Amino acid sequence: MYDYKFIRIDISKWNNNPKEDYREIIRREARDGWELVQIFAPSLAAAGFSKYFEIILKRKM
Repeated sequence: MYDYKFIRIDISKWNNNPKEDYREIIRREARDGWELVQIFAPSLAAAGFSKYFEIILKRKM
């Protein structure tokens, strides 16, 4: 059985870059035993661009 964690990263509307360093978040969470499952970016804004993406992590319970 797994425990799942979802971390939302907002994307700047000015330059379309993540507002946080997602690589560092993944590294930090991996040190705590979390494994990256997927990065999910829904198309929500105009022209099909996402306003955010989610890092999906899991670890054994």
